[in-house]
Amino acid sequence: MQQFTDRQIEIMEAATNRISKYGIQNLTIKTLAEDIGLSEPALYRHFKSKNEILLSLLEYFKTEMKNRIQSISFKPTDTTADELRAIFNSQLQTFTNKPAIVSVIFAESIFHFDENLSNKVAEIMDMMQKYVKANITKGQEKGQYNKLIGASTLTTIIIGGMRMTVLKWKLSGHKSNLVKDGKTVLDGILKMIEKN
Repeated sequence: MQQFTDRQIEIMEAATNRISKYGIQNLTIKTLAEDIGLSEPALYRHFKSKNEILLSLLEYFKTEMKNRIQSISFKPTDTTADELRAIFNSQLQTFTNKPAIVSVIFAESIFHFDENLSNKVAEIMDMMQKYVKANITKGQEKGQYNKLIGASTLTTIIIGGMRMTVLKWKLSGHKSNLVKDGKTVLDGILKMIEKN
């Protein structure tokens, strides 16, 4: 796992703020250096390029996400569906608190020119897919979810539904309630797959 210096984290936070305010297109080394009162050469000592900053931001989020999801504590009485709700609730809450990270993760149109960035976004997506698929598999094995649809397909349906919800929230200028809307979508899907 990559360790970041305090200065690098400060630069990544500033980049996140700039993306939140002006969009990912307006993130440049020049404007970022101005934002934190560094000269451009000083900033280049910490990161070689704008893409390296974005890559580090994604890596930072990936590590944070893994630690956060793995530290969710479930009660013995929780069903598999409760566990899935907790995972998504945690994820959507994080997006609500840090909307810029969504801008970075959803910037595939910019990233397809940069393999490293595309790969890092793919790693984040894969990690989320693993958590969801593990939950679906467990629920099906315990007889809490029906087995009409395979775990892989269900995972795609759930992640697709959540991704659409996040995208709508992003396009609304973060005006809708992401956590509430995400819960509604997930509850709808769970109604279809949970055994009563």
